[in-house]
Amino acid sequence: MSVQMPKTTQEERLRWILPIINKEMKLIEVAKICPHSPRSLKRWKKAYDLHGMQGLIPQSTKPKTHPNETPIRIKEQVIAKRKETKLCALKIHWKLKKQGIIVPISTTSKILKDAGLVKKYRTKKIKYKHIKVQRQPGELVEIDVKHVPGGIQGKKYYQYTAIDTASRWRHLEIFDQESTFHSVSFLKMVMQKFPYTIKAIKTDNHATFTNYYLGTNKRSDVTVKTLHALDVFCMENNMVHYLIDPGKPTQNGTVERSHGEDNRKFYQQESFSSVHQLKNKIRIWNTYYNDLEHCSLGGKTPNEVLELK
Repeated sequence: MSVQMPKTTQEERLRWILPIINKEMKLIEVAKICPHSPRSLKRWKKAYDLHGMQGLIPQSTKPKTHPNETPIRIKEQVIAKRKETKLCALKIHWKLKKQGIIVPISTTSKILKDAGLVKKYRTKKIKYKHIKVQRQPGELVEIDVKHVPGGIQGKKYYQYTAIDTASRWRHLEIFDQESTFHSVSFLKMVMQKFPYTIKAIKTDNHATFTNYYLGTNKRSDVTVKTLHALDVFCMENNMVHYLIDPGKPTQNGTVERSHGEDNRKFYQQESFSSVHQLKNKIRIWNTYYNDLEHCSLGGKTPNEVLELK
């Protein structure tokens, strides 16, 4: 004789309460051999009497209400802030804290998760503890050029970016060419805007920043060397010009990550009918970025860090 084992939770529960329903055994007798408690047997029998097999479906034990539940108005503010700014839970926590609304980071994360505003599949990142030397504003400024996606009216434009690695303060400018002249002009603008003395800059090896791998330096006769205009300008202003290793853009990681933010939160969200409109919007976006809380700054904005220093 073969006995068919239950395949679902409903069948398992029905198996234990069926003798009680058919009055073949008493509940006390079933409880002696059942791995479940008498209280569970009573609850299952009552559910079966009221709703049949449907009543044996496992229900969530999550409480419907909680005395310390976050008010709906605060949940709506968290969700609205996420949809408006695309910020993470930590930055939303900082934003609301400045408005006098204290919402724990874990609560903010749960609100976003329940609203379906986070990635469904997220891999846990391994966190490494790096001992970093605390830099001061102006000790190192990373500079790079980004092509404006798509161009405007069939013409290409270029975004020059400079970001201070200590305070994350940055400055953006739009030019119609990517040239040595514009590199020097951009650095002059940054020096005028930045409230501290710039001691060093770091760039990639593009011809607009260096001729170390181009021109006379590449000849077998290395007796003749022409200094790049940017190097000359740095020497005249007592600045060190660092170059990253060829093919290693991660060594310029601060400005590269900044360009990623520009792609996701600016260029993919905005459209431009003229270069004048592009320059106006990029100026507003840069101001917003310098007033945005950064995780690497412990919840402070770049402008706040410069003021504290």
